[in-house]
Amino acid sequence: MKNEKEFTALAETYMDMIYRIALHVVQRPEDAEDVTQNVLLRLYRSGPEFDSPDHARHWLVRVTVNEAKRLVTLPHRKRETGMDDMAAEIAMESFSETDSLHRELFQAVMNLPVKYRLPMYLYYYEGYAVREIAEITGSRPSTVQTRLARGREKLKNVLGEEWK
Repeated sequence: MKNEKEFTALAETYMDMIYRIALHVVQRPEDAEDVTQNVLLRLYRSGPEFDSPDHARHWLVRVTVNEAKRLVTLPHRKRETGMDDMAAEIAMESFSETDSLHRELFQAVMNLPVKYRLPMYLYYYEGYAVREIAEITGSRPSTVQTRLARGREKLKNVLGEEWK
């Protein structure tokens, strides 16, 4: 990074996005916070010079996905199963009482396996193209398309007729 001011601007702009992406992979708020901290530390220490805001965003998403995957593959994480109740509770607080459909959809997405959940989040919420998601996740575009289709199908099966 050139200077602390540039780092602060990037951190303030993208910290929430980094946390949300990490949460979709690791499914635990405390782990997502660790990933966010590690990504921002990496940005501060060795962040490249960015050509544009899109370049910075893409770099941060890629580093976040890699860091989150690294955390998930640690030996102590392999013994843990299921979604942490606290993650669901924190996520649910962001929805209003009248927003039950969005809450139900969010819960269904969070219960998907990470191989479907992450591409769906990047595609629908962050606005990345299939090709970009493939680069970020280290997959082929056809794999990303398949995972998006299968993720949508799983959501339809879980949520029932009202969502079709």
